[in-house]
Amino acid sequence: MRDAEAVLQLVSALPFFEAGALPHVPLDLCLGRGDCALVETPDPARATAFADLCSGMTALRGGEVRFMGYDWTTLDGERAAALRGLIGRIHQRGAWIDTLGTHVNIMLPRLHHTRDPEPLVARAATELARQLGLPGLPLARPDRLSEGDLMRAACVRAFLGEPRLLLLETTISPDQAGLAAPLLALLSRALDRGAAAICFTRDGSFWQAQSFPVSHRLSLSDNGLNPVLRV
Repeated sequence: MRDAEAVLQLVSALPFFEAGALPHVPLDLCLGRGDCALVETPDPARATAFADLCSGMTALRGGEVRFMGYDWTTLDGERAAALRGLIGRIHQRGAWIDTLGTHVNIMLPRLHHTRDPEPLVARAATELARQLGLPGLPLARPDRLSEGDLMRAACVRAFLGEPRLLLLETTISPDQAGLAAPLLALLSRALDRGAAAICFTRDGSFWQAQSFPVSHRLSLSDNGLNPVLRV
């Protein structure tokens, strides 16, 4: 059943067999404003494939994926690109362009999808960077940053522009524990203003330790997308 108020809705979404990382069963999910789903999967490629599915980048042989009420398959390229500008994503593999400065990598999606002037985007990005523990917007190329600073830069890029949907493919590693508090604070504020989020993890213990309230706890496996109970 369609939910007109949903931020993201998967209705018996069945990818083509060629989308090999995804389970070959219909997938259902409904996230409203302020909902946060924790999706456990041991396979990083599966997390990336599911994020692609939610972003309208995966062909379906059945069902539908709707974002902000729009079925991705009904949109032309320009409208789909505009909608993707409302999605913030931390990519499993970084998705950095190493020939450009990190600051350009961070701002480029926002500048591409909106008409916001560059100085305004730069100020917003710099403020996010400071909230996440960086001294400012990093100018060095991504391959020159430490793993921790690159993760912080990825968070800046994901949260820039107050996205309506957040897809966080990467879990904070134990050596990045100092990032947990500012990241969860940003996530809480995003949910409070009505965004929805999917946080992927191989092990839910980090989220359990943080006592972060999630509305859905799910497992993504060969059997599909199913609720799990944590005690």
